[in-house]
Amino acid sequence: MKNLYTLIMAGGSGTRFWPRSKVAKPKQYLNIFGDDSLLQSTIKRFSTFTDTENIYIVSGKSQAKVLEEQTSMLPKNNLIYEPVGKNTLPCIGLAAMFAEKENPDGVMVVSPSDHLIKNDELFKETVLAAAKIADEKDGIVTIGITPTFPATGYGYVQTAENITGSEKIKQFKVERFVEKPKEAKANEYLKEGGFYWNSGLFVFKVSVFLNSVKEFAPDLYSDLRKIQADFGNASFEQTLDTIYRAVESNSVDYGIMEHAKNIYLVEGNFDWNDLGGWESVYLADKKDGNGNAGSGESIFLDTKNSYVYSEKGLVAVVGMDDVIVVQDGDTTLVCKRENAEDIKKIVDQLKSENKNQYL
Repeated sequence: MKNLYTLIMAGGSGTRFWPRSKVAKPKQYLNIFGDDSLLQSTIKRFSTFTDTENIYIVSGKSQAKVLEEQTSMLPKNNLIYEPVGKNTLPCIGLAAMFAEKENPDGVMVVSPSDHLIKNDELFKETVLAAAKIADEKDGIVTIGITPTFPATGYGYVQTAENITGSEKIKQFKVERFVEKPKEAKANEYLKEGGFYWNSGLFVFKVSVFLNSVKEFAPDLYSDLRKIQADFGNASFEQTLDTIYRAVESNSVDYGIMEHAKNIYLVEGNFDWNDLGGWESVYLADKKDGNGNAGSGESIFLDTKNSYVYSEKGLVAVVGMDDVIVVQDGDTTLVCKRENAEDIKKIVDQLKSENKNQYL
């Protein structure tokens, strides 16, 4: 599609990936798999069907240096910096204001920067199917991942009417968005059917999305218009900083998707992993005969189902099953896989103790 735009959200802090993920270089800028960072892989994936001049990135000012280093393939004006993180709705709204100047009826794909996606051709077909709905039906489209187990870490989307028709990829009207469930409720969703994981991938006409912001988040809409009115002026940075810091933090799910009626879902059956932490990396990585995986020099002795990352030098694990070991510079993490979610607590403790050299 000639009028297709992509917004990649790259402002996260990635605390669950400590110690590799640091303030100056969070997880989206790391090469978790292969030579490219997660962000660079995302850009390459979209550039196969989106003109690079139509790819925008939103990030924080603290990440400007590494972002510019990793995005030489994009126009510098397409890098948008939030003065402070305000969750996904203001982030997407800000980028939509930029895109509207180019083409108010352009179709925008919104994507996280740090997901692992395989089957790139199927991904492209799925996104283009969603873009077609967004363009023809003036709908806001989400890509739902077919659930493979009763996950409690994802939000879910319940589908209503099947509108697939003769299309290759299944398409539905959306009944509702639901929050991350308890395990019993997640099991119910799987048994009932018609529920999909919320991938965080959205597709819409810029004009349709901004009209939804105007309807469901009018204060934010008014503030974004004030910011947009100052585009290109010498005072823009100050205007953005002053107004944006005062807007309410809100997610696009809560602010728009749970209220709008013109919501559709396209089924996503490509390989997808949101890489929420080291446990996700372990599950996605190739394993040896004992279920061990990792990157860098490592030795596993009498050890099963474990993950090691070594920046340089050798890490040896002896007689320990189900552990994660990450060695990066002057920091080393050792934890049980089942406690991987608690890594962010280490970051909180380091902050409270002012040990910023390890952050």
